[in-house]
Amino acid sequence: MELAHSLLLNEDAYNQLGEFQKAEFIFEWLQFLEKLLPVTNRADIRENQKKLVEQLTSLLNNSPGPPTRRLVAKNLAVLYSTGDTFSVYQTIDKCNELIRSKDDSPSYLPTKLAAVVCLGYLYKKLGRILGNSFTDTVGNVLKAMKNAESQGRYEIMLSLQNMLNGLGAAAIPCHRDIYKAARSCLTDRSMAVRCAAAKCLLELQNEAVFMWSTDLDSVVTLCFKSFESSNYDVRLAVSKLLGTVLARALTSKQTTASTRHNFRRISLEEVMELLGTGFLRGSCGFLRASGDMLKGTSSVSRDVRVGVTQAYVVFVSTLGAQWLERNFSTFLSHILDLVSQSHPKAIQSQMDAIGCRRCVSFILRATVGGLLGEKAQIAAAKEICQAIWKLKKVVDAAMSESNLETRISTTDVTASQHVLVCALQELGSLIHGLGTTAAPLLQDSSTGVLEAVISVIIHPSISVRLTAAWCLRCIAVALPSYVSLLLDRCIERLGALKSSPEAVTGYSFAVAALLGAVKHSPLGIPHGKGKVIMTVAEDLLCSASQNSRISLQRTQAGWLLIAALMTLGPAVVQHHLPRMLLLWKCIFPSSPKDLETEKTRGDSFTWQVTLEGRAGALCAIKSFVSHCAGLLTDDVVQRLLPPLPSAVDLLTQLSSIYKSYGNSLKTSSTVYRHKLYELLAVLPPKTYEGSFCAVLKELVADLTVPDSQIDASTFLLPPLCHENDLLLLGPLLQETDHRFIEEQLLLGNSIAGGSLEYDPYSIYEKVAKGDSVPKPLPPVLSVISAATRLFGVMFSHVAESHRLQVLEQLLNSIKQTKGSRQQIVQLNVVSAFSTSLKHLANCKGSLGPEEVRRSALTLVMSALESNNPLLRCAAAECLARLAQVVSDSAFTAGLAQVSFDKLKSARDVVSRTGHSLALGCLYRYLGGIGSIQHLNACVGILYTLSQDSTSPDVQAWALHSLSLIVDLAGPLYNVHVEPTLSLVLMLLLTVPPAYAEVHQSLGRCLNALITMLGPELQGSSTTVSALRTSCLLGCAVMQDNPDCLVQAQAISCLQQLHMFAPRHVNLSSLVSCLCVNLCSSYLLLRRAVVACLRQLVQREAAEVSEYAVALVKESREDFTPDVNIREIGLEGALLGLLDKELDQRLCQDIKETLTHMLTSMAVEKLSFWLKLCKDVLAASADFNTVASVDTTQEEETAKVDDASVLTSDSDERFHPFSNPRWSTRVFAAECVCKIVSQCENAGSAHFDITLAQERKQRDSRDDFLVLHLADLIRMAFMAATDHSDQLRLSGLQTLLIVVRKFAAVPEPEFPGHVILEQYQANVGAALRPAFAPETPPDVTAKACQVCSAWIASGVVSDLNDLRRVHQLLVSSLVKVQAGKEAQSQQYNESTSTMEILAVLKAWAEVYIVAVEKQKNQSDAHNHCLKIANSAEESYGEVTSSASGLLDLVQADLGTLSKLWLAALQDFALLTLPSEYASQLPAEGGTFYTAETIENARPHYYNSWALILYATALWLTSTGFIVVDPDEGVTNLSRPVTPTTMCQDSSTRPLVKSPEDVNTDRFHLILGISVEFLCLPRSDEAMENIIACLRALQALFEVPWPRSKIGGDQELGVELLNVLHRLILTRESPDIQLAALEVVRLILFAAQEHVKEKRRSAEVDDGAAEKETLPEFGEGKDTGGLVPGKSLVFATLELCVCILVRQLPQLNPKLTCSPAVQSGKHLLLSEDGSRLVAAALVILSDVPAICSPEGSVSVLPTILYLIIGVLKETAVKLQDGQLPFTVAASLQALKGLLSSPMARAEKSRTAWTDLLRSALVTVLNCWDQVDGLLQELDEVSLLTAITVFVMSTSPEVTTVECLQKRCIEKFKITLDSKDPLVQCKCYQLLHSIFQHPNKTVSYPYIHSLAPAIVGKLQETEKVKPENAAELQVIQEGIKVVTALTAAAEEEHRGHLVACLLPILISFLLDENALVSATNSAKNLHEFALQNLMQIGPQYSSVFKKLMASSPTMKARLESAVKGNQESIKVKTAKHAKNPGKSSSIQLKTSFL
Repeated sequence: MELAHSLLLNEDAYNQLGEFQKAEFIFEWLQFLEKLLPVTNRADIRENQKKLVEQLTSLLNNSPGPPTRRLVAKNLAVLYSTGDTFSVYQTIDKCNELIRSKDDSPSYLPTKLAAVVCLGYLYKKLGRILGNSFTDTVGNVLKAMKNAESQGRYEIMLSLQNMLNGLGAAAIPCHRDIYKAARSCLTDRSMAVRCAAAKCLLELQNEAVFMWSTDLDSVVTLCFKSFESSNYDVRLAVSKLLGTVLARALTSKQTTASTRHNFRRISLEEVMELLGTGFLRGSCGFLRASGDMLKGTSSVSRDVRVGVTQAYVVFVSTLGAQWLERNFSTFLSHILDLVSQSHPKAIQSQMDAIGCRRCVSFILRATVGGLLGEKAQIAAAKEICQAIWKLKKVVDAAMSESNLETRISTTDVTASQHVLVCALQELGSLIHGLGTTAAPLLQDSSTGVLEAVISVIIHPSISVRLTAAWCLRCIAVALPSYVSLLLDRCIERLGALKSSPEAVTGYSFAVAALLGAVKHSPLGIPHGKGKVIMTVAEDLLCSASQNSRISLQRTQAGWLLIAALMTLGPAVVQHHLPRMLLLWKCIFPSSPKDLETEKTRGDSFTWQVTLEGRAGALCAIKSFVSHCAGLLTDDVVQRLLPPLPSAVDLLTQLSSIYKSYGNSLKTSSTVYRHKLYELLAVLPPKTYEGSFCAVLKELVADLTVPDSQIDASTFLLPPLCHENDLLLLGPLLQETDHRFIEEQLLLGNSIAGGSLEYDPYSIYEKVAKGDSVPKPLPPVLSVISAATRLFGVMFSHVAESHRLQVLEQLLNSIKQTKGSRQQIVQLNVVSAFSTSLKHLANCKGSLGPEEVRRSALTLVMSALESNNPLLRCAAAECLARLAQVVSDSAFTAGLAQVSFDKLKSARDVVSRTGHSLALGCLYRYLGGIGSIQHLNACVGILYTLSQDSTSPDVQAWALHSLSLIVDLAGPLYNVHVEPTLSLVLMLLLTVPPAYAEVHQSLGRCLNALITMLGPELQGSSTTVSALRTSCLLGCAVMQDNPDCLVQAQAISCLQQLHMFAPRHVNLSSLVSCLCVNLCSSYLLLRRAVVACLRQLVQREAAEVSEYAVALVKESREDFTPDVNIREIGLEGALLGLLDKELDQRLCQDIKETLTHMLTSMAVEKLSFWLKLCKDVLAASADFNTVASVDTTQEEETAKVDDASVLTSDSDERFHPFSNPRWSTRVFAAECVCKIVSQCENAGSAHFDITLAQERKQRDSRDDFLVLHLADLIRMAFMAATDHSDQLRLSGLQTLLIVVRKFAAVPEPEFPGHVILEQYQANVGAALRPAFAPETPPDVTAKACQVCSAWIASGVVSDLNDLRRVHQLLVSSLVKVQAGKEAQSQQYNESTSTMEILAVLKAWAEVYIVAVEKQKNQSDAHNHCLKIANSAEESYGEVTSSASGLLDLVQADLGTLSKLWLAALQDFALLTLPSEYASQLPAEGGTFYTAETIENARPHYYNSWALILYATALWLTSTGFIVVDPDEGVTNLSRPVTPTTMCQDSSTRPLVKSPEDVNTDRFHLILGISVEFLCLPRSDEAMENIIACLRALQALFEVPWPRSKIGGDQELGVELLNVLHRLILTRESPDIQLAALEVVRLILFAAQEHVKEKRRSAEVDDGAAEKETLPEFGEGKDTGGLVPGKSLVFATLELCVCILVRQLPQLNPKLTCSPAVQSGKHLLLSEDGSRLVAAALVILSDVPAICSPEGSVSVLPTILYLIIGVLKETAVKLQDGQLPFTVAASLQALKGLLSSPMARAEKSRTAWTDLLRSALVTVLNCWDQVDGLLQELDEVSLLTAITVFVMSTSPEVTTVECLQKRCIEKFKITLDSKDPLVQCKCYQLLHSIFQHPNKTVSYPYIHSLAPAIVGKLQETEKVKPENAAELQVIQEGIKVVTALTAAAEEEHRGHLVACLLPILISFLLDENALVSATNSAKNLHEFALQNLMQIGPQYSSVFKKLMASSPTMKARLESAVKGNQESIKVKTAKHAKNPGKSSSIQLKTSFL
């Protein structure tokens, strides 16, 4: 194919190809040429033009296929427009000549068509250049049209459209001729031609004035005619034409041309009149209708009505939203008039009326709902309300002025019903769409929306009553705050008007509808309402028999209310279950005998009441089973069953009752049947096994002897067909924007579709789709669908023998009927059987023996050849399911063989389509049926069928079947890929475009092939690249197809290709194709576009976005007007589309696409995204809210005003989004939150203003979030103060995120302040409205969260500023104190629980932060005292803010603490396991009620942790000193002290002792914590676990709780086990550290307890002998520790767990394994080190709680672990610091060794032995690491030895062998080359030499002192080079000085004599001092200082020495002199030994 890529056609390559390849090659070349010509320079084109023209025109003769001819034409046109035009006339002549040719053979046709297309494109591109030749061409083309066939007419129309487009006004001379031709084509029998003609006329009306002036009437009539028997595409095209022409007529300015025709301006009324005529009278014109009307026969055909409906919508959309706003009242009255009494013809039958009502609703929805913004919609709702009031007055007048007799016949009343239904439906839908933004509309008393709706609830017509109820339901869903209010009102009216039949039904409908709305309202209704409703229902049922006039209505109403009540779910229903079951039991006769006696009594009226009542009861039980599955226990099922047999008995008797009492029972008996079938279908079949036979008999009768002669296929079969197969049946079954009205055409003429009045019980059910009204079918039809469903369930449960009888009975009944009746029976039977196969397949059942299979097969095969395509489709599916259930390969092969034989012999379309689909379906359920031969046969037959050009249907079905096989045959299909692909391409290139269904099937084939090839498409081999090229070619052909669904297929094929071989798909052309179709009028095309975009942006968001903008900039002709990509990019266009789009699935995809784009691009295009979101949010912000920001600072106000000026600009261009809906604004607010989190991942500069500004200066293209902070706050503010509650929640969430993320960002211009501080007025103003009394609780709860975050963030330091927000929290606290009684009765009780807990949680957070700040303050305070005065003032400020915050909380702490405790007590009750349910208090807790317990739980789970922590802090701050319980409660309406657990007030002791109260509180906190920590859910928030551990920490920081846990060992052990488990399951270091801190405190508590016991024992036995003291602590006198009972054991377990997890080498089991043996040292992470250190601290404390024997048993473990850590982590660090873990282990070792147990008599010897072993272990560390010595840190080990020497009793270390080894180690280290190590060694020896016990210190002195002195003497020669060496010398001197002090008198002289010469040798003379290095100077000073100290101390020795050595004396004297001269501060400083590093401090702390 690469050879095709050249400017001229490569003829050599072309000639070598076969016939079919030539077509492909040509197409590829033409495609390439189309891209190449616009970018080639003119000279090259002119050079090759002649040759090119020849090649292209010669192609015309080659009979090109449709796509090829279009490309030839386009290329010729482009060629002439860029090159020379002189030869263009020859080309035009040639085309005209081809058209004139007399050759009519089919083979010549493509050439003629190509010539026609060519002319069209030439004129379109070149336009007026060709002006003069135009008339001849048009004449010629029109002449050709006279005897053209449909393809010709189609192409000619499109060509004329192109010509008109190119020539514009120049074509006026031919307008009339073209108009005439197009008129005839507009009513052509080919639908494609009609579409083309409509397009042509649409082009024509741009210039042809007469179309919308003088000839307007005839154009309109013509369009009506065109609608007759049209299809969806025609209706779409013609309605567009009609709507546009009428809009044009209305808006046109009077031109000169029109004045000549004395044309008067047409008015809106006249235009409406024209459309109305079509709607009401159809296409029979204006005059001729009268004759038919007299006869009363004419009825408007439905397609005309639907077409006109669409035209109305086009008309209004063309005129635009503003026009509609201005003319809404006229428009509304006209539209509603269509269904009013002034046109009785339109609504003469119920069916017609329903159809018309649907159309009217559609017009209103599409215009009002689709075009208007929210404010305009509110205005429209007011208009509709006015209309309702007017109609209400008419009804009232009619009702009042006449007595009862005439009332029934008043036509006015019934006449107004349809208008009212339409108005109420639209009002409901409008308010539903507006959501909470409709609040002002309902509050506006002048409109009186609620009054209007409620006033028509008692309208005489049932449909009006139902629709009014539905409208109330919409209001309730939109505005949850109205649910309770409306319910109360309706229940009250129901009680007051119990004697009016209309009121009883009307208000019961309303209550049922409102109950249905509750599950859509997140806030629910008060629990008590259920009780009220149940009482009303019972009352209605009981009083039904009192008054026969309304017994029917009361019965129905009573059961309706009960059925609706069931939707509230198990929590409500369980309280009313016994009463309902009683009513259920009573309504049916208890025995067959009673039923017999019943039959003999009564008349038709009583039977009607009885049947209605029983149907209602069945419905209520069905509702119970569907909505309260949780309550269906075995016990309840047993109570449900008894009435069932009698209900079935009644079913079998129905026909005889019906015969006895005549027709009046017809409807009620049908309804009874329907309801019983529905109930049985949802009950488990086991429950009514006994009635199977009886019910099946009835079902068979219902299916085979239907009452109705209605073909119900369109609603029975689609669910049984596979959704992909339905695509075969044309657009009617597909989803389109017009589905709502198009459905009528689908259902055939005898039914108009569903409507609410057919089944009032559907009013409380959940609607299938969107906000549209439920549409139950008429009872006659719904019985059939219920019967088929129930048959499906039962057939799969009856015995196999029984199945055969049933099937034979069904087959016979089909045989016995004839004609259309037979088809209906067949259809019912097939759908019932298909349902049963579905059930059998689901439960893996078998069908039964051979005979059953045979009957089943006969049944399905006959349907497979039915005339109804839908039935064929269902039968094919049924056949495949049959094969699946039988699952026997021989059977399946037999089925396929039957179809093969049929397809070979049959010639009729019906059997060929049915059987070809059956082959594909078989594959669907059985995968590749196995044999390759079978596959080959299938493919062969389908190939042949798909080339049968005589029947497009056969082609479409065969290709569809082929696509299924490709999809499902898997790798077996590989051999067929190439031939299939060639076939698909060949058909794509040759099938006429008019056969769209064939092209759609081809698209599915191509898609299946691409999916099958999958990732192989990336390959580079020649075969793969050929396949790939073919796929791309196929996609290109489909993209050019005029049919939108084919284009959608093309897009999804390209999407697949892009997934598998992204490099080979041209992204820019794909994106341009997507952008063009973004606003297509075809839903499926839009869906395909967005689905494709969603995939593309996951990988290449930036490229897609750039291509889209580039495309718009390039394209010269105006790009789709609906999408403004140029200004706001693709992202903005998608946001705009999201706002307009109504299809849920599409909206979801758009949101996902935008989210992907945001995640990959928001950080790079930050300003762009923020501006988009801001535009959406600001486009409809209500600015009066902004103005009311109360600010104290002047500049603040100025800021806010500026912002509002900017955003309230009403200029159209300024706002790319006009009035976006609230849902779009919510999405924008969510996007802002996502942008913040994206920036968080992108880097710190986004949250650091100094850094951001620096980087912005460096590169102005950089952009950072922090620079847009004002915008973020502004958007959050706009959203948080909106009318829509959803948006307020999103706005508050955004604000919360902004506060949390930016709280710490400092303000560079004002040090000490943060950047958010300047926005405090905005934050306050955004929060204030959320605390208004009428705000919904969920908004207030969210606002509390923001308040606490704001106060806790510390942004505002000034208390006065904080008070504003603090005041809001105080106000909510007052509300909480009012308690349960004061709750509003608007919402469910659980919502007040939510609000209260949110308030308490917010206060808890503030209190916690205040306490933490104060704690940090006191730490800082101690630190601050050391700092110089300069910082005093700032410090003062800081303290004031923290303590101030605490003061703010302190005022309310008394109240808060009680509320917190009460909430915790509630939480504790709620976490009890279900078996303790009986112990819960009957009236509920403090903040929840017993009935709403389930709804309240999540709110407690959400907030308990912080409340627990706050309570623990409060209790510790009071130190558990109990206040008087009633103190501080005086201002409460009732004391909120938590009631003691479950005790009755009578049994409660009057006053509890403080100790008891404390104990209760302690156990409450501890219990909640332990319960939670035992089983934190895996998704539990980290914050909760940490808060819980912190609470325990706080608790044990005070003595009293410690005494409780110390004294209760079991409790301590349990807590430790819980913490151990937590540490095992949670990796987070924060959690583990917090847990270890709690462990430390528990151990501390135990220590205190043991000490206390020992102390008291000593006091008691003070006089007695010490030996007799009882032993306290664990291990008593045996030393045994019991796992599970022992605190010590639990602690050790926990510490080992931590240590081994951080240092696996400590595990003795592991150390043997080769993995760990390498001995490499680990450097732990910082967190790891902290954990290990914390564990070691705990370990060293363990012996303190043991008895002496116990301590002996744990000591080895502890020593092993401590020394193990030392050994494993002692690694040299660069700066000579000790590793953190080593420091900790040395500290622990010191603590352990100085334990009193080491000296206690009972344990002393054992300890001594063990400690010696430990010392050996430490010493052995050196020997182990032979080759690795360099890594090990000798200092750490030496320090460890020193700790042993210093901290243990002498007998441990003075053993000869040990002492020798220790001294050895010191010797080695003294000789170290590393000055740092030497230095440390000296320091350690210094401490050992000073050991008070001589037996310890002397051996060391004897062995090491000489070496030290020796080393010092050496340094006389080698002066120190650097600070480190200097320090070594200084330390050495210190050691010797110390020795001198410690030595005995007689030896001291020798030592001083050694020391003085060394010191003097360090002194320098004056000259040397000047030039000396720093180190030498420092040494000089140090030596001098020491000499000055030693001299006076040992004066005798000193004098002696000086006398004996004059040189020394001289040096010393000169040095002293020099020093006296330079006495300065410096020397004073250096006197404090310089360079003493921090590591020394560590050392001193160990020893």
